[in-house]
Amino acid sequence: MSPRSLLTGILLLLLLPVPMSHAETSEKVRIRLIATGGTISNRPGGRLSVSELAEMIPDLDTLAEIETEQFTNIASSALTLEHWLRLSQRINEVFSKDSNVAGIVITCGTDTLEELAYFLHLTIRHERPVVVVGAMRRPGSLGYDGAANLRQAFRVAAHENSRQRGVLVVLNDVINTARDVTKTDAHHLQTFESRMYGALGIVARDGPVYYRDVERRHTSASEFDIRQVRHLPRVDIVMAYQGASGDLIRAVVNLGADGIIIAGAGAGSTSTGQREAIRDANARGVFTVITTRTGSGRIAPTRLSGNRVSPNNLQRPNIAGDDLSAVKARILLMLALTVTEDAAELQRVFSDY
Repeated sequence: MSPRSLLTGILLLLLLPVPMSHAETSEKVRIRLIATGGTISNRPGGRLSVSELAEMIPDLDTLAEIETEQFTNIASSALTLEHWLRLSQRINEVFSKDSNVAGIVITCGTDTLEELAYFLHLTIRHERPVVVVGAMRRPGSLGYDGAANLRQAFRVAAHENSRQRGVLVVLNDVINTARDVTKTDAHHLQTFESRMYGALGIVARDGPVYYRDVERRHTSASEFDIRQVRHLPRVDIVMAYQGASGDLIRAVVNLGADGIIIAGAGAGSTSTGQREAIRDANARGVFTVITTRTGSGRIAPTRLSGNRVSPNNLQRPNIAGDDLSAVKARILLMLALTVTEDAAELQRVFSDY
């Protein structure tokens, strides 16, 4: 090749367009940040507003176009079931009215974050991602993790691979599904885990990376429509322990419980006194769901006795809680009781979700 031909080839190469990275070619998406309060905003002397939370992210404008909404600004322990209903209804409204919102990030206190996230997981009727985030340390404290967690939540909510995965929980660079995640330590930053199943993925330097999916029904595949629901049925939790009487079970029945979750020992065992009280509760039309207090493991329908209902026996059977923790089984039973009081259908719900 002559020097002139070589020079011409080099000039042609220089004139070709340079390939851009995925981040550079991607159009900036719009994310809604809805704040409810919690440690992430609990600054000494006054809570951070939702706009102040967003302003903590120095490169926010490179991640997404952020719009903010202050829903509440309280501790997660102060959130009520009415708050849950209104928040879920609000998220559904945002998605229904604005097709250009790519995802929603919710801030919440970590103490009851897993409960709110699972409720939203069952009641949001859209495929776009909802990411729940919080912090273990207060603003102004050494090692405050809120800004980093919030930044990663924005990245997850903005990513196209986060769609159709239900409600996600993002803290400490780890992505968990709302169904399985639980707070495992009172203080450590790495507290949120999915125990034996493991995380869905991680938030890496190059973005969210997923390694597994969510198999149980959720969000857009959920049957729970709460648009017209104003109050959820009352469901209480009672733990089994050695020598326990049935007094607490009888008390919640007398106080009007529609259902009871039993956090049983081992594979769902209860004391003699509790078993008698459960039979009385069933006879009075109160459903009981059996779970395990161990933190993992599945309660199968075949594990329970006395699960048959006949025309001559109106006693309601126990429902097997599958592998749900007691607090999450409570949420699922509350929602299930808004659509059915048929024992077989309730057991089907616990198998599907």
